Formats: sequence, C-alpha cells, structure tokens
Amino acid sequence: MGKFKYLLAALVALALVVYQKTAIDIVEPETMPLDVCWGSDSGRVKDRTKAKEIRPFVINITTEVIADLKNRLSNARPIVKPLRSVNFEYGFNGDHLAKIVDHWSNRYDWTARQAYLNSLPQFKTNIFGLDLHFIHAKPPARTKARTIPLLLLHGWPGSVVEFYKIIPMLTTPVEGINFVFEVVAPSLPGYGFSDAAARPGMGPAHMGQMFVKLMERLGHEKFYVQGGDWGSVITEAISKLFPHRVYGMHSNMCSSVSSLTLNDYVRLVLGTYWPSIIVSNENEKSRTYPLSKMFFGFLEESGYMHLQMTKPDTAGVALNDSPVGLAAYILEKFSTWTSTGYKYEPDGGLSKFNTDELLDNVMIYWVTGSMTTSMRLYSEYASNKYQALPHIMAKIKVPAACAVFPNEMPIALALKKLMNRKYEKLVRVTEMKDGGHFAAFEQPRLLADDIWSTVYEMENIRLNSI
Repeated sequence: MGKFKYLLAALVALALVVYQKTAIDIVEPETMPLDVCWGSDSGRVKDRTKAKEIRPFVINITTEVIADLKNRLSNARPIVKPLRSVNFEYGFNGDHLAKIVDHWSNRYDWTARQAYLNSLPQFKTNIFGLDLHFIHAKPPARTKARTIPLLLLHGWPGSVVEFYKIIPMLTTPVEGINFVFEVVAPSLPGYGFSDAAARPGMGPAHMGQMFVKLMERLGHEKFYVQGGDWGSVITEAISKLFPHRVYGMHSNMCSSVSSLTLNDYVRLVLGTYWPSIIVSNENEKSRTYPLSKMFFGFLEESGYMHLQMTKPDTAGVALNDSPVGLAAYILEKFSTWTSTGYKYEPDGGLSKFNTDELLDNVMIYWVTGSMTTSMRLYSEYASNKYQALPHIMAKIKVPAACAVFPNEMPIALALKKLMNRKYEKLVRVTEMKDGGHFAAFEQPRLLADDIWSTVYEMENIRLNSI
C-alpha cells in the first residue's frame, strides 16, 4: 500500500503539471495582429484615435458598494468551528477567520485605505480593446541619476497592492549607483481595475504583448521586466517573444519544469542517492529531497489549481457572492505559500502581516468583482492550443536572474544545473535569506536589493559590450 501511495502521488502530480484543457476557441498567434480586440466589441479595433489616450485614474468606490459589503459581513452565516486541535491543516481555520471578519467589519477603514492606495500615481489606457490599469511611479524630479524603465508584474491571488512598499524602494536613488528605476506596474487583464477579456484564449503571452505595447506607449522601446507567480510566466513570455525589447529579466519564481527532459527526470531520481548530479548546494538539496515530500506537498497545495484550470466560473460564483468566502480563499494562500509550516499555527502565520494590508488585496478583488475573471487565466494557460504555441518550449536568450526564496513552492525545481539550460544568459541566482511566494509583499527590502544588484550587474555587462 505504501508503494502504491507514492506511485499515485507521483502520477497525480505529473497529471497536474502536464494537464491540458481542450480549448473552446482558437488561440491568437503568439504575436497578435495589432487590430485584435479582446473587449466586448469582438473582432478588430477600428477607431484607434482615442484608444491611445493615457488617462489618470483614481480609485473611488461608491458608498453603496461599501455599505453592501458591510451588510454581507454582518449577515454572514456562522463560520463552522474547526476540529479540535486543528489549525490550518484543513484549510483556513474558522476561529481565525472570525477574527479577520471582525476586523474587516469593525476596524478596517476603507476611506483611509483607499487614500493610501491612491498615494501612487495610476492611469488607464486602452490596448487591444481592453482598458488596462497601471501604476506609473517615477523617481524624484531632482535626481541626476539615469532613469531605467522597469515593468513589474504580479500574479494570483495578488494584485498591484503587493508592490506598494517595494515601488518607493526602486524609485528612490541609491548612493553609489548611477541609475534609478521608473516603475510601471499594471494590473493583469481580468484582475482588479483592468478589463477582462470578453472571449476565450487570452494567455500569458498575449498579456505580455499588451504590456510591451503599454511600455511602448509610455515611451519605452526597451526595458527590464520582473515578476513572480503569473508575473514570472509573463516575464518569460515577453523575454522569449520580444527579446529585442528586453534589457534583462528578473524573476522570483524561476522554474525549470517546462524544459525538463527524460534525462532530467532520471537525474532527479538518482539524485536521491547522489544529489550532486542535479543540485548545486544544500539549499537546493533540502528543497528537492526527499522527492516524496515535494510531490505530496504539491498535491496538498495544488487542489485550487486543478479547479481553476477546469471550472473557474463555478468557483467564481461563490467567491464573488461571499466576502467571507473570498477572504478565506485568498488569505489561505498568504498563509501556506508564505511557509508551509504556518499551517500548524493557530493564525496560519498571518499575524506576521498587517491585517489592513492583507484586506487591501482582498478588497481589490471584491470591489471590482474580478475573482472569476482572474481565475480564468489558469484555464487559458492549460488549454491544449495555448500549450502548443512554440514559445512554451523555447529557451530564454536575454540576460536573466533568479531570486530563489526559501519558502517558495519547491515544485518549481529552481535548480541551477537545470536553469542554466533554460536561461541561456543566466547572470545570477540568489539564494534569499527569508521569504516565500509573495516576495514583494513579504520581503520588499530583500527583493528590491536583489533587483538593484541584478540590474547593476546586467547594465555593466551591457554597457561594456557596446
């Protein structure tokens, strides 16, 4: 029975990794024609004059929306009590969820939080038929340092809220460095204040082309790009499809899974006995072995993935209707993806965060009603037509850097010996001291420092080669 359990775990984990959904519609080419329209007016964009406008945007949620939220919170059905001596092992602990809901209902001040969220300059512009929302933060006008554009990309179930602490760290000049960043941080299509696609087929590569167009519209023909979670997938797609537009890429979720060969799988198994054939240091070894721990950990944490790859709209109905359910679904990821060990703690490790800041991210999904449309990205990425696009298996030829956080999901297999093949110009791999999946939110200083160091190194290489 024991051997069967291990075999079953391996097969299910493999199925989740390679699962492909039958697509409903034809996926657009990797590089879309410029008149493609993803909006409600299906077909091609005709009048492009107004579409190029960049409009200032201010978050201004109506009192009716907030009143409705408070009504739903105060009239929510009783939360089921957790089992005796159980913390987050069964999912979000009901007792701690009640504390979160109480804070949300009685102490969370949306007026103050909305003012905070409006503290960074935001805009909208129409690209490929969709209104894209983005933060555009520039360094102080008095700075003499050279300005370098940086495209910063979030994932699920995050939002641009994750970047509010790291953006000032990137736009503030650093002594001894002769450049500073101009940060563009868009909300992914279907997330937050960005429009969602009105028809099937929009995957990470198509979002990537939209962001390349956004950077071009802002006057940046070439730029650096950084991302985690879906942001890392889009970062890689941009780097593969538009290498002439990218100075370099930085990811806090580098993965070698998509480029694994049969030989790599054999090495992974043999590495159980001879780790040096596949891992480069003790950190990689502890993340990867024993393989059973990695596979079972992936199984335990990936149920959401299969659901969102197959039935995002069904789950979306419940989450879009219940703010309590939405908070539990989102914040459970901020617990276990920050550290799997947090599931054994009564608060799921969430007390390390500011509760208002956690709820800011939940609010972005609630007030925009974007949970369903955000989850559809999993389904689009998993479609057989999208997975057949040539860039999926292509190598990355722009300068690349990986920040590997110790509590990131190990199934990504961020192993330097494997990544050297996928990233042909791998400049650096940094084993970070602390942090997990939501790096910019958890450890903004550590991530910012690694971005600064990476771009400093890449710029020296680039300028010395001219």
